Amino acid sequence: MLVLFSLSLGVFLGGPSPQEMAIAGSAGDGDPVVSEKDIAPGLALQKTFESVSRAVLPAVVNISTTSLVSSSPHLPPMFDDPFFKRFFGSPFGPGGGQKPQKHVERSLGSGFVISSDGLIVTNNHVVKNATKVTVLLSNNKSYQAKVMGTDPMTDIAVIKINPASPLPVVTWGESKKVVVGTIVMAMGSPFGLSQSVTMGIVSALKRSNMGIEQYENFIQTDAAINPGNSGGPLVNLRGQVVGMNTAIYTTNGGYEGIGFAIPASMVRQVVQDLITKGKVVRGWLGISIQNVTPVIAKQFGLKKTSGVLVSDVLPGSPAEAAQLMRGDIITALNGTPVEDANDLRMHVAQIPPGKVATLTIIRTGHVRTVDVNVGELPKTLAMNGRSPEEGTGNFKNVLRGLRIMDITDEIRQALNLSSQVHGVVIQAVKPGSAVESAGLRRGDVIVEIDRKTVRSVADFVRISRRIPQDAEVLLTILHNGRHSYVSVSP
Repeated sequence: MLVLFSLSLGVFLGGPSPQEMAIAGSAGDGDPVVSEKDIAPGLALQKTFESVSRAVLPAVVNISTTSLVSSSPHLPPMFDDPFFKRFFGSPFGPGGGQKPQKHVERSLGSGFVISSDGLIVTNNHVVKNATKVTVLLSNNKSYQAKVMGTDPMTDIAVIKINPASPLPVVTWGESKKVVVGTIVMAMGSPFGLSQSVTMGIVSALKRSNMGIEQYENFIQTDAAINPGNSGGPLVNLRGQVVGMNTAIYTTNGGYEGIGFAIPASMVRQVVQDLITKGKVVRGWLGISIQNVTPVIAKQFGLKKTSGVLVSDVLPGSPAEAAQLMRGDIITALNGTPVEDANDLRMHVAQIPPGKVATLTIIRTGHVRTVDVNVGELPKTLAMNGRSPEEGTGNFKNVLRGLRIMDITDEIRQALNLSSQVHGVVIQAVKPGSAVESAGLRRGDVIVEIDRKTVRSVADFVRISRRIPQDAEVLLTILHNGRHSYVSVSP
């Protein structure tokens, strides 16, 4: 009360106080604190942001969907096999858990217009399983959209609306000109807040092995990307689309400074195939591959960890016809060095089926070249006697967390193993063990230890007991019909 009274008194007797004059603006309203000359570079950048926003935002749309989804987790088909349950049990205990429940789910996303007649690009996960897709334009007009094509392997989709008049469109840029440090702006509808813009820089390039999509070559940015930004454009200071916002790295569900965008070059190629062919055509060799780790390099006698290891060759594939073999190290494709497994997959996918690809490989220490007639990625791949105790071995090395058993006829049938497959089946993996950390799971078949063949529990025990306590081990396993190499570290 005393303070209020004093202020009132001051106003009554002596006019406004200095504080009130400052608030009212009488102490120099509109006078800049810093001269235009001093802040000219900043003002120029600000005007650039304003210009880019005005140019691009009219082509950015809000997308809302309605879907009918199942609440139960997706499990591999073999978990429902009675033979599998007999030996390994139900993943949800007795009864196998509850039946799937259907419910309606609504979600929000973003997109951008690429043709004036209503073609819009967005993420596949924005419209996946949608029974209704609604597009809200920048002028607040709403339209029902039709899904024209999707590519789950890159998370790209094309939808179409029929507008009353021609729409503003984006301008494509060249993602190959994007470098670390490039200033970019992310546009979209985070949390449903349409026509939002954030700014940042490109933090990294060629991010892969994120476990987000099957084909990954992400641009990483610190421009704020939040739920709802998916499908919106990532734009450079020329107002050109250099990427499509797709995913975030987060521990709390919100922005933490790490976002990912699909490069514009990949988006354009996929969209072109979806529009003209109705599907994405990709080159295919028919091999399973993985990066060369120090453990793998040591086991295969390599001097460095470059190249890609062939972990499996699919029957009837172009690779089998070219006589590629499991254990080959691919070091170059058509004369260009191969950086890693993702690099090889991305480049092979871009080779038109029917073309010949020349691979440079290392086999048993010798360098040679192999010509492979590239095929088309099959649609099915594009969608997507002893007691258990005798197999524990009481090992004192990194394999001590495994419980294994021989392959019986019933197990062979349950796991759909051919008569040519030999090894031991993992029955249990100890939580917190080195083998669990390496990603081994029950149902996996171990066929080699440090490249030594395992045909039975006896072989496994004999080989394993010779492994020193602190040694790394390279296992060759068969999981869901595919071979792969797994290194287990102490």
